[in-house]
Amino acid sequence: MNELPIYLSVLFIVCTLYTLFMLWFASNKSTKVLIFSVGWLLLQGVLAYSLFYEDEMSLPPRFPLAFAPTLIFIAFIFFSKSGKKFISSLDLQTLYLIHVVRIPVEFGLYGLAVYKAIPLLMTFEGINFDIFAGITAPLILLGYFKRDWFSDSFVLIWNFLCLGLLVAIIVNAILSVESPLQTQAFDQPNKAILYFPYIWLACYIVPVVMFSHLVAIKRAYSK
Repeated sequence: MNELPIYLSVLFIVCTLYTLFMLWFASNKSTKVLIFSVGWLLLQGVLAYSLFYEDEMSLPPRFPLAFAPTLIFIAFIFFSKSGKKFISSLDLQTLYLIHVVRIPVEFGLYGLAVYKAIPLLMTFEGINFDIFAGITAPLILLGYFKRDWFSDSFVLIWNFLCLGLLVAIIVNAILSVESPLQTQAFDQPNKAILYFPYIWLACYIVPVVMFSHLVAIKRAYSK
């Protein structure tokens, strides 16, 4: 991925740092959250930089190792006693601010598509409408927490809708990677996501965004 302009790398690094610090703030500056996040990012960064994920035709595919552990960890948080306590302690308003990162990420994905590093279908010119969540998140934050414009049901529907948009791009991204699982985008596979720093989108930004939606949904049902 050396042929990609440096500004795209910088953009994704900044997006990752924004996501990290917003989650840290939402957790009341938890040391455990910071240590786990930094450790996970360093591990995945080293693996991607050493081209660990490059050979995706291997069996089993390596790419799931970038995101599957985070999904398992999220499940643990939601079903364990300590995890439920952690969820109840999170600042919900800060979690909504995390979704703003989806705006620069979508422009970054478009930049990667322009340079033939991912398929166009993974951008807002294709079938990725995730930018909607990033644009509307501040409105939800203002209208729900500050102005009482939106009902609990409306915000719940927004979370489910935006979670669905996220899941859709995750599926399309996985099915576009050159691997035995690939079913689409054969003319232009999803390559960039296998390299540093773009791997951080799959291993950290997306899981944190998903986690933020799930926390909001759980807290809404807990009222």
